[in-house]
Amino acid sequence: MKKNRLAILAVILVAAIVGGYTFFGQDSANSVEVTVPTLTPAGARGEAAFGTYCADCHGTKAQGTEKGPPLIHKLYHPGHHGDAAIASAVLNGARGHHWPYGDMKPVEGITQAEIPDIIAFIREVQYANKIY
Repeated sequence: MKKNRLAILAVILVAAIVGGYTFFGQDSANSVEVTVPTLTPAGARGEAAFGTYCADCHGTKAQGTEKGPPLIHKLYHPGHHGDAAIASAVLNGARGHHWPYGDMKPVEGITQAEIPDIIAFIREVQYANKIY
């Protein structure tokens, strides 16, 4: 009986991914609309670094792509994924557990000094889009 439930769950998950159904209120295959505010100096530096290291998967505004989830989403608000969790994911990678994208690998080439600015960019854009 337990194997049947797991098989049914797997079929539903595959159908959802292939069909582009929503996960946590977001379309799994499409990005979200994001407003970028006027950024602080740290946020502006973070935006540039985000563009270099993160945008390929998470989009230029952290809106998500077909490769990675939107960070401008309620799952990534500071109370659920704090700054230390973001820094850890960047440095060490992260197990995929909220979305159907798989695991995140550590970000190659990024420096410790760039991470706080990237986090500032993410948090400023989250705040502008009422993710807090």
